[in-house]
Amino acid sequence: MSDELIRKLHTVVGKEAVLSSPAERLTYQNDAYPLEHAAPLCTVLPETTAQVAQIVKLCNEYQIAYAPRGAGTGLAGAVLVPGGVLIGLARMNRILEVDIRNRRLTAQAGAVNIMLTRAVEMRGLHYAPDPSSQGAATLGGNIGNNAGGPHTLKYGVTANHLLAVELVLPSGEIVVTGDKTEDAPGYDLTGVICGSEGTMGIITQATVRLTPVPEGVRTLLAVFNTVDEATQSVSAIIAAGITPAALEMMDNLIIQSVEAAYKYGLPLDAGAVLIVELDGYEASLDRSAQQVRNLCAQMGAREVKLARDAADRAKLWAARKKAVGTVGRLAPSCVIQDGVIPRSKLPEVLREIGEISARHGIRIANVFHAGDGNLHPIVLFDGRNREEVQRVIAANREIIETCLRVGGTLSGEHGIGVEKRDYMPLVFPQESLDAMVRLRNVFNPNGLCNPDKVLPSSHGCSYEIPAHKGAIAV
Repeated sequence: MSDELIRKLHTVVGKEAVLSSPAERLTYQNDAYPLEHAAPLCTVLPETTAQVAQIVKLCNEYQIAYAPRGAGTGLAGAVLVPGGVLIGLARMNRILEVDIRNRRLTAQAGAVNIMLTRAVEMRGLHYAPDPSSQGAATLGGNIGNNAGGPHTLKYGVTANHLLAVELVLPSGEIVVTGDKTEDAPGYDLTGVICGSEGTMGIITQATVRLTPVPEGVRTLLAVFNTVDEATQSVSAIIAAGITPAALEMMDNLIIQSVEAAYKYGLPLDAGAVLIVELDGYEASLDRSAQQVRNLCAQMGAREVKLARDAADRAKLWAARKKAVGTVGRLAPSCVIQDGVIPRSKLPEVLREIGEISARHGIRIANVFHAGDGNLHPIVLFDGRNREEVQRVIAANREIIETCLRVGGTLSGEHGIGVEKRDYMPLVFPQESLDAMVRLRNVFNPNGLCNPDKVLPSSHGCSYEIPAHKGAIAV
């Protein structure tokens, strides 16, 4: 059956666009979440929406599961499809329309996030959602996880900038939800699709809202001796009525890692640093920047530096956005958590994360969106050490439980995937989970579209791995 399906896929996209050798299957066995692996039967690389629809119809014909994949930067195992067909959208990367007058842009799902801004920056516009992986992450994946980023605090997440989505339904039909106006009539199906992690269909293109580039920007680096002082400053800034465009924190372990890799000049002896970015009208920025300086000083900052120019600002943001990529210097593997908590609980929760680290004998680094309480503890380990992996799993659960105990939730932008699927009952009662199942089944009645994600095992669509030649033990 599998050989016959692969031959039919060749007729849809061409033989070179169907990757099915053992090495190619291993290449696509996981995303950036390292604790789960599942080799697909094959990965197919379509270039048009019509090809995606044909692939879906073939999967239905052969009753084989399938899942969409963007750049593989996801951190929750949202694209695993054991023995099924992985539909890679990387070749569907074109920007289709730019409407400057109405501040709209339409692009295929495989377009890389940063390319949207580069297409319009000379016209004084940008695409505001900016995940730290924006140099690689794709639009479809951002929509699937409702991604945020450093500038979420002021500008919001992907859903706040999404107008319309073209979707291949699990039936193979092609539909468009929303339109190019601000308030489309009818049910908000675009809102249902955004954040659904590929369980309700495959996004092939989208129309997004563009935002004017602010008149002025001030970016500050506040240096603290302790994490407590840095987190207290976050609450103080927001409580003072200041809404930064971004408010990011890095602790000492991350500072050490970034400096070893790039030598940006971050203070190696600092307990933590805050990057505070203010934007808006020039007339108000110097006053706001001085307010931030004063508030940080009151909370114990030993130094607050203002970026001198665009190059200095770019260096600060490079340190933040490249931070996670440097932790390979600290350990062979890492899991990046994504809990969200009230800002006022930052000191308490970070102290608890330090205790979890000590209790399990595992190093945990912290770099995160402090302004909106979106934590990203980076749990460092060696994936070859089975006993250590078990300690990592236990530590991750304790981090999640700590976030929930203080009034937080499971995920801010990375999604649920397989990583947090079975934690969903900690947040939602049975009735809510049942309602989610009914909604998903309206779109995905046979359960073949990205099965066993988001909803806990007792509510998921169980998919039996088909037998096929060339099986790989993973």
